Amino acid sequence: MLKIMSSMILSLIITLTLMALCTIISKTMKADREKSSPFECGFDPKATARMPFSLQFFLIAVLFLIFDIEMVIILPMVVTLKISDSYKWMITVIMFMTVLLMGLYYEWKMGMLEWAY
Repeated sequence: MLKIMSSMILSLIITLTLMALCTIISKTMKADREKSSPFECGFDPKATARMPFSLQFFLIAVLFLIFDIEMVIILPMVVTLKISDSYKWMITVIMFMTVLLMGLYYEWKMGMLEWAY
């Protein structure tokens, strides 16, 4: 029991000491205009630091993620071909691919895949 209590006290002392040292060492400096401004090779920036975000790029990224996840779903279908019923497997694959192609056709007709400037 004495060993358990002494190891608990020792771990508490080490923890508190480390916390105190980190608090003393990590004193934050007073923020000034130079440190809070964006850095461009030592000169003041000529334009805003934030550029407007392209919504079209965001849509393409979302479409990529969707089709990437669909590929993760399609790949195990190839592996399960040998161990499953051919008829049910073919119906599942055809339905899945039909939904994918309908979604792609819809996105194409709505103009989501065209880059507009």
